[in-house]
Parts: sequence; C-alpha cells; structure tokens
Amino acid sequence: MAQFNPVSKHPARALQAWVILVGAAMNRQTLTYEGLSVKMYKKKAVGVLDKILGHIAFYCIEQGLPPLTSIVVGKGRSTPGQDIPLDTKALDGARERVYSYDWYDEYPPTEQELAAAMKAAMAPAELVAVPDAPAKRAKR
Repeated sequence: MAQFNPVSKHPARALQAWVILVGAAMNRQTLTYEGLSVKMYKKKAVGVLDKILGHIAFYCIEQGLPPLTSIVVGKGRSTPGQDIPLDTKALDGARERVYSYDWYDEYPPTEQELAAAMKAAMAPAELVAVPDAPAKRAKR
C-alpha cells in the first residue's frame, strides 16, 4: 500500500491533510498548524503547510464547499494564516459551516483535482487589450 513519505509532492500532502481535516471537522475540532504538521510529518514542520493547505482552500472555493482549512489555526492566535483565502470577520460562521457539513458524504478530491484548483487560482489574470490603451488585467 502506498504511503506518504518525506518526498511526497504538495498535491499528495494536500490529500493527506484533507483526510485529517475531514476527521477533525466531523468531530468539531480545530487543529493548530503545529499539530497538523506533527500528524503529517511525525514532527514539527514549520512553514510547510501554506501551499499544501492552499490546494484544499482553492478546491473548496472552486467546488462551493465550506472552507475546510478554516479549522487550522495558529497556536497563539487561534485564527488561520493570512494567506488562507478566508474573510476573518466571518470566521465563526465559516467554521460552523465546516462543522455542519457532512464531509463523509463527499468523495475526497484526487491529487490531480487539488493540483488543478491550485494551478487555476495561481494563474495570472489574462491580459485584455483595449484599443489605444495599455493592456489591463481581466477581472475574475
């Protein structure tokens, strides 16, 4: 059986984190970044979860799911990191939607789906040519 190991790529680690977060959400738990890293890496792994959780955050946005990453918080601040695409003013409501959602009724995303969501979110906005004017970025 395949296992996650130190050389797994971000989409694979995002799938691993998905499984852990779903279990926590179904038990109405929050996790610290440190606690999640220990579950995933068997040690404190500072600064490695931002892109991994980004895959999940953008997948949830793309699929219209509650923001699963909202239940991962900083140890001292009890809020998600600044890079997580989430309105911190609506954090309590976001977490409640996560806790209320039946995650066990959802098929987990594939590594490819997580990677595609991240890629789409990170793609630069298309340039739109306006006659006789400098190019402008298209709004999404």
